[in-house]
Amino acid sequence: MNLESLKEKIAKKKLRQEISDYLWITVGLTFYGAAWALFLLPYKIVSGGVTGISAIILYATGFPMEYTYFIVNTILLLIALKILGFKFMLKTIYATIGLSLMLKYFQQLVTNDDGTITQILGQGQDFMSLIIGCTLMGTGLAIVFLHNGSTGGTDIIAACVNKYKPVSLGRVLIAIDICIIGSCLLNSRFGATLAERAHTVVFGLCTMVVMNVVLDYVMNARRESVQFLIFSKKHEELAHILATEMYHGVTLLDAHGWYSKQATQVICLVARKRESTSIFRLIKMVDPDAFVSQSAVIGVYGKGFDEMKVKAKKEAELAKKGEM
Repeated sequence: MNLESLKEKIAKKKLRQEISDYLWITVGLTFYGAAWALFLLPYKIVSGGVTGISAIILYATGFPMEYTYFIVNTILLLIALKILGFKFMLKTIYATIGLSLMLKYFQQLVTNDDGTITQILGQGQDFMSLIIGCTLMGTGLAIVFLHNGSTGGTDIIAACVNKYKPVSLGRVLIAIDICIIGSCLLNSRFGATLAERAHTVVFGLCTMVVMNVVLDYVMNARRESVQFLIFSKKHEELAHILATEMYHGVTLLDAHGWYSKQATQVICLVARKRESTSIFRLIKMVDPDAFVSQSAVIGVYGKGFDEMKVKAKKEAELAKKGEM
């Protein structure tokens, strides 16, 4: 394969990946929009994010919500452009516009001719609606994040922190949303008494916790990795087919059988958990009698896996320290 053909193949692969990202982001936005409009909005459940900030400023000062939402998102998008790159910003703009359309569409589905909103689960089902809605929201957000997108707002802050620090997206969003939802205690528009405002805050905190636990669960499940140790007389064949079919690096470890007293080699392979079934199929196809050990690993860092999000000392600092 010549250089031009290789470049063309890489370009096509990148295009397919981009199209796939946008399709999955649309799926995630559908989940998020449906959850908010069908399950949270009809029951007047408070949530966090830029929308929450905009609503609180509206109740406190009367400043139009749409202006606040636009100003805050513009600032955050400029931050995303500088820190996360132009490609991330494009997907964020797409997600912001897409989510607006989704919210409008799903709200129309549950809005009656007289302007009232239908409560799908019936009256008095506030908490059950919260659970279902937040589960869908967390899943939708995870799908968007896993495909290099963002729904805008405080999600941008979470993505920026996650890029440089080993802090999960859910934890960052929880910290931000606690401040937003907690401010409802200071606003009499959420209830005449402190008890009524506290009720609104408690429901808002439940929303935050459920959504972000689901977000972290889906994100981590996708990133889960496993380590294989494969003992086989056909280790060379297995190593070749695993490297070519799974596109993973394969390591051969020198070993010595205690019972057989013979030298052998053990295949060591680290892969995503979702690839386990494909790996087992290849092993069984080459050597059905192979002995395989599969174990979960806490984290895998390097090319093809996660990035090490720690600051390393510069060479000059290390050299200076060595001279002392």
